Amino acid sequence: MTTKSRTGTHLTVLAVLGLTHLLNDLMQSLIPAAYPLLKQAYALDFVQIGLITLTFQIAGAMLQPVIGMITDKHPAPYSPVVGMMFTLSGLVCLAYALSYGMILASVALIGIGSSIFHPEATRMARYAAGGRQGLAQGMFQVGGQAGGALGPVFAALIIVPWGQPSLAWFAVTALIAMMLLTWIGSKQRQISAEFAALRARSKKGTETARHASKTIAVGLVVLTLLMFTKNAYSESFRSFYTFYLIERFDLSIPASQMMLFVFLMAAAVGVLIGGIVGDKIGRYRIIWFSVLGPLPLTLLLPHVDLFWTGVLTIMINLIMASAFASILIYAMDLLPDRIGLIGGLFYGLNFGLGGIAAALLGALADSYGVEAVYQICAFLPLAGLLTWFLPRIDETRAT
Repeated sequence: MTTKSRTGTHLTVLAVLGLTHLLNDLMQSLIPAAYPLLKQAYALDFVQIGLITLTFQIAGAMLQPVIGMITDKHPAPYSPVVGMMFTLSGLVCLAYALSYGMILASVALIGIGSSIFHPEATRMARYAAGGRQGLAQGMFQVGGQAGGALGPVFAALIIVPWGQPSLAWFAVTALIAMMLLTWIGSKQRQISAEFAALRARSKKGTETARHASKTIAVGLVVLTLLMFTKNAYSESFRSFYTFYLIERFDLSIPASQMMLFVFLMAAAVGVLIGGIVGDKIGRYRIIWFSVLGPLPLTLLLPHVDLFWTGVLTIMINLIMASAFASILIYAMDLLPDRIGLIGGLFYGLNFGLGGIAAALLGALADSYGVEAVYQICAFLPLAGLLTWFLPRIDETRAT
């Protein structure tokens, strides 16, 4: 049995989904955390490090929409278990890799595992949500954000002291996730039937025509542009925040890593709050606020001391991260029968755009310095004005 609220929300299933998302993204985040060890052990240059990231991102981003389209036509409730098998094999191969080519193959396996995990897991979160879609996506995404934040911590505690072979220890994490996902898969038929019935009741006696092709196209383009600008700013922190703190405030590496951890955890809180509030006030308002709202804070950030840098970065990420659940649900409302495609597209897009942004910001940092990155990125929230062009679709809480 699963705990179900009065709105038809399966809270136990959502909590377990969030936990599996945490485990999946924790294992993903171990790859960049291991870069210093790999660089030293194999005498890699930064171009080769970049190719590792690119290989991982291509495998994780490009396949997700394809997997989503397939599972839309042929639902596969146990496909996330298969994805976790790829992740497990990739981790073990990376732990004992003896060549650069083996490293690339290993991270590709982990990327493929992630690409298989996300579309069907997103569908299950949609079905288990009942009448609280924002809460459901918030719970699912908070797991992923928390897993990404915990990766560097586990790397510092385990990988750095014990070396590359300790990556294999995290195979236990993959096995736990596989067991949890098997249980979730066994619940999908029941929960999807309940969701279909809830959706039918909510639409009874109302117009059920699909959105016009132009509305769908404009909506997806605007959402993609908003996602890119949001990710570009977030990536400036994931990739360069520690360097910025060290260069500007002369912080130690451990201190800068702790500030990065706090920043990433703020994102985890933000996605959950954004999802819950979106259920109350609507996706459109949340997107407006979360993308454009941080502008005064981002403009202030390059000009404040260390204390206020910490305060502002937490506030900025809390607000910005609140957008993702609403963007994803908005896209699902545009294409309600293509949940796997939307999940694969936007998680894959989120992944791929982050890589593009990191490359562009890296070139900017090389040319003009790390501080210039934050001075220029401060204006990115202005892209929130694009929300004006987002089609106003009818939001139904039950679907």
